[in-house]
Amino acid sequence: MADCTTIPPSIPSDAGISGAGVLLSSTITAALALLLSASLVLPEFRRSTTTHPRPPPSSTIRRKLLNGYSDQQIMVGIGIQSVGLVKASSLSAYHFFIIWMLSLLSMATHNATLLALVRDFQRDRVLRWLRQGLMFVNLALSCTFGVYVLQAKVQGLPATLPIACAWTLAAAEKKTTVGGLDYVGTIVTIAGNCVIFALATWYLQSTRQRFFKTVQTVGLGLMAAIAIGAAVRVFLLSQAFGTPDVPISDQGEKSWSFGQLLSMLMLILPVVSVVEILRGEIAVAPPVEEEEDVQPLFDGRMADINPKMTSRSYVARVEPV
Repeated sequence: MADCTTIPPSIPSDAGISGAGVLLSSTITAALALLLSASLVLPEFRRSTTTHPRPPPSSTIRRKLLNGYSDQQIMVGIGIQSVGLVKASSLSAYHFFIIWMLSLLSMATHNATLLALVRDFQRDRVLRWLRQGLMFVNLALSCTFGVYVLQAKVQGLPATLPIACAWTLAAAEKKTTVGGLDYVGTIVTIAGNCVIFALATWYLQSTRQRFFKTVQTVGLGLMAAIAIGAAVRVFLLSQAFGTPDVPISDQGEKSWSFGQLLSMLMLILPVVSVVEILRGEIAVAPPVEEEEDVQPLFDGRMADINPKMTSRSYVARVEPV
């Protein structure tokens, strides 16, 4: 149970939530995923105006990396929010809000990867619905966080009390210090998450998207703006890089402990996957082309065999043993 009877003068630091290494690793990972998504989405416009619209072979490695980042971002969002809710009775509103911003960063990054890899996800119905379920869980957790933050603002929760006290705070202890803009911003964020989830669901499940390239480009720009806004908000509010709005009793979030260094070292893992792909130790499916959704492999005439079947693969079928 949260102790809501005594308002402490300050809160202890929590480097596992807002430490320098944690914030840097989350931001760098999101930036890499956004850049990879842009490198796959933006060239679609150039290829659509040429006579050779097939994706280049180099996109295979980028798609493999981006697929890993996509899985990582959705699981990071679910994981950090789950831990935050479990620790609501002891977690301050300051750290609770930082977790929410980091989850918005991961959600925006995942949606950006979804825009770039939607045709790859549509290959397998089971995996597509599994991702859909994870997106719903992430949305439910994000909305719960938003409700907690909104309740804390409405009740005027003192910054040093646990976030769970927003539901049990006595009237005499309320200290309303925020204005209407904070309420509106929180409500708009919650509603925006629901709208984006609905659009992402339509985009993921629909096999015949209209204005496909326009949706990709506009959506990528919007997700990048949300990710940048969340990252800037976290950096300005954190003790490690900015000025927190609550007194913190120590400087633990600025120190580089083992956990902070480990978060940065985890950024090297994708490089291992690249090396394995280049050496042929990992088989990667080729990129899905738009034509594969509308052109059959064989429609009854031998002359119309799909040109993607190369002469080598055809000869291998008739070559005598």
